[in-house]
Amino acid sequence: MASLRDIRLRIRSIRNTQKITKAMQVVAATRLRRAQAAVQATRPYAEKMLEVLQTTSARAVEYRHPYLERREGNRALVILITSDKGLAGALNTNTLRAAQRHLNEHHGGQASYVCIGRKGRDFERRLRRDVVAESTGVPDRPRIHEILPSIAAALEEFDQGRVDTVLLAYERWISTLRQEPVIRPLLPLSLPEASPDRAGADYIYEPDPEGVLDQLLPRYVETQVYQALLENQASEYSARMIAMQNATEAAGDLIKSLTLTANKVRQAGITTELMEIVGGAEALRASS
Repeated sequence: MASLRDIRLRIRSIRNTQKITKAMQVVAATRLRRAQAAVQATRPYAEKMLEVLQTTSARAVEYRHPYLERREGNRALVILITSDKGLAGALNTNTLRAAQRHLNEHHGGQASYVCIGRKGRDFERRLRRDVVAESTGVPDRPRIHEILPSIAAALEEFDQGRVDTVLLAYERWISTLRQEPVIRPLLPLSLPEASPDRAGADYIYEPDPEGVLDQLLPRYVETQVYQALLENQASEYSARMIAMQNATEAAGDLIKSLTLTANKVRQAGITTELMEIVGGAEALRASS
């Protein structure tokens, strides 16, 4: 059994770790609130852009943009969104597994990658996979221009015909306790039909619907990737907050257990010393 001094040193070390995990939990909770606000702030813009795209594509019925045309091939590129840091539970692992499972089922397990986030990039490079572009070091309050080079690289791969489909992989935020990996096609685009109940605005296009469509479709792709990045950040902070909360509670339980062990060791030492004192006194009495 460890000595009382060793146990006390271990308790002190665990208490220091507990302070760190508690602080990380508070920081993650604060950043989560910001991330939720950012996700909600971008939704009206994305919804309005989708509405304009629906009305524009309805006007340009004979015009088929390359981003709307399905291809026969099976070559895929994955825009993989993960976090830069760990300590977020199984968040990144779930995204990577879901992406690989989807590729195995639909694309023969092979793809090229555009990685947003250090964890996904490092994982794909360890497996010696084709990483076309990357964006790492994304701040807590990301702006779309910080990931535009990676999106442009993915669009160029599709425009040049080197891939037939572009997939978007990220972690969707549902609630603080629930996040789920999402793997969905990004290109070619599949625009949902406009609701017949909603009266759409009668837009006047300048110069024409086809020209507006050419400009809007790349912006729509960029918006979708940016929205996914914000969703993934909210999921990251939720997962980290829960992981750090569990770590703090586990440290508290371990401290209680070690404190109980320390008390037992201390009591055993006191009992041993008393027995030695009593034994020594008896020996002196017997000798006299």
